[in-house]
Amino acid sequence: MSAGPAVPRLSASGAHFSVWASEASHVWLCLFDADDRETRIPMTRGESGVWQGEATGVGAGARYGYRADGPYDPGAGLWFDPDKLLLDPYARGIDRAFIYDPALAAPRGEGADTAPLMPKGVVEAPLAPLPGAPPCFCPGGLIYELHVRGFTMLQPDVPAAQRGTIAALAHPAVIAHLQRLHVSAIELMPINAWIDERHLGPLGLTNYWGYNPVNWFALDPRLAPGGIAELRETVAALHAAGIGVILDMVYNHDGESDAQGPTLSLRGLNARDYFRHAADRQLINDTGTGNAIACNQPMVRRLILDSLRYFVTQAGVDGFRFDLAPALGRMADGFDPRAPLLEAMRADPILADRVMIAEPWDIGPGGYQLGHFGDNWLEWNDRYRDDMRRFWRGDTGMLGAMATRLAGSSDIFSGAATRTVNFLAAHDGFTLADVTSYEQRHNHANGEENRDGHGENLSWNNGVEGPSDDPATQAARRRDRIALLATLFCSRGTIMLTAGDEFGRTQQGNNNAYAQDNAIGWVDWARRDTALEAEAFALAALRAKNTELGDTAMLSDADVLWLDEGGEPLRVGQWEDPQRRRFALHYRGSGLAICVNGDGEACRFLLEGQAVNVAARSVRVIPPAR
Repeated sequence: MSAGPAVPRLSASGAHFSVWASEASHVWLCLFDADDRETRIPMTRGESGVWQGEATGVGAGARYGYRADGPYDPGAGLWFDPDKLLLDPYARGIDRAFIYDPALAAPRGEGADTAPLMPKGVVEAPLAPLPGAPPCFCPGGLIYELHVRGFTMLQPDVPAAQRGTIAALAHPAVIAHLQRLHVSAIELMPINAWIDERHLGPLGLTNYWGYNPVNWFALDPRLAPGGIAELRETVAALHAAGIGVILDMVYNHDGESDAQGPTLSLRGLNARDYFRHAADRQLINDTGTGNAIACNQPMVRRLILDSLRYFVTQAGVDGFRFDLAPALGRMADGFDPRAPLLEAMRADPILADRVMIAEPWDIGPGGYQLGHFGDNWLEWNDRYRDDMRRFWRGDTGMLGAMATRLAGSSDIFSGAATRTVNFLAAHDGFTLADVTSYEQRHNHANGEENRDGHGENLSWNNGVEGPSDDPATQAARRRDRIALLATLFCSRGTIMLTAGDEFGRTQQGNNNAYAQDNAIGWVDWARRDTALEAEAFALAALRAKNTELGDTAMLSDADVLWLDEGGEPLRVGQWEDPQRRRFALHYRGSGLAICVNGDGEACRFLLEGQAVNVAARSVRVIPPAR
């Protein structure tokens, strides 16, 4: 793959451009001046269908795009249309955000030139190289998932002009909050340039989460008006505070969607090259969005790897979380953990030491791959989420599952160390507070008659659906939220907390707030539950002090004892008792003990001759004598 597409390369005389469009008959480089006047330069077809073009007098800041011509036959996977201006897949910047317009999806010959509707790529000079450094994160730490805009829009200490941007994450007040939680790394929901889905405009909504990318290099200017330099400066500030940065990347599909979607970039260069197709040439839908990226096609693999390296070398990020990650390893006959892309990521000298986190499921064939991504990968553990929710909801027969998840999920992750990312709530689904306040989803604001989002959330409402002024209900909910947080912070291996869950953030029962760029989706700092927040800070300090909790080594009988409330080892009959909801996990070496009481009545545990009272539906940690 030596001769392939790359970012525009500046020289003393101008710039060199290259783009892959293997079945195109003609490709033009389109340059735009300050008045949006367009100059078209024919490009020359080279090796492997890579087109090359030179532009003299062009420097950093120049705006450009491509046009491609060739056969137009959507039924055969071909969408060539020279009326469609196309964003360079390697563009490192764009001049404005994407706005959906039906004209972007008009069939060839039925629409106008889309140049006035399209953001233009911006030629950028690379930043000075960063010195090599190991990731500022180790497995077993706390990952804090956040949405850049939603986390900072209502943060009162951040200057108004900075709210909603990546730069806001470097504000001292934000960093101080992260440090009090002992956050090891923040995980940013997508920050790459994205476009709204076509059904949102008529509903008066926009895509808020950003899981609909058009480009894997360019940052969305709404989140990063300062571009890659803004991200780089923010990463540096967080690193100085001991906090890593992980980017959420979406390589399973792009914003061009299904056969009725817009032509913006990859589709117009050759959908048959960039997307996966069935035998009848129809787009494959392994993602629920209508199209699936051919991640293991050699040139696509190159594009993905180049974009990952870009964020490491230019911004210093510590790792990546991959949305619907089975797409990265999908081959013709299903998922393969040794697929070329995954192997290349392991072997790459820039990427090999980065934090790699899989969301190990999608809706494609063999799509559920929890535990199968292999060494050096961490994986979101939805079985942890579900089993812990079932336990605290009061489901019967959950003692063994709860203990297994608490100890690192050895039934899922083979080997000497657990690769679990334990979480109770994430951006997708109920917030942690809403798990204890709603039995049903309430997604009416999404405009889909409450049909979208998960129907089964393993949640409970403590007797009242939604907001309640009843003191008893409020107390029960706070008790359950503390128990959930305590469970998470006492769990073996890496843990993940979604921003605001430490102080009771609510989405008003909406479990699919992807289109709620408003008070539903934003973190409300003014109304945070400061008592719950104080509990979270205390739990974070406890976890930081007791390193057994964040250790990733699998536990054995030589490491721990599983005890009943009388201080005796749990017997088989007790483990199998569907009504039992009490146990203690005792670390032999340090003496640390975690007492879990899932019953509705307080309980006294006897541990090494010491009586320990544990309130109803709570977790109590007995620190070792030091």
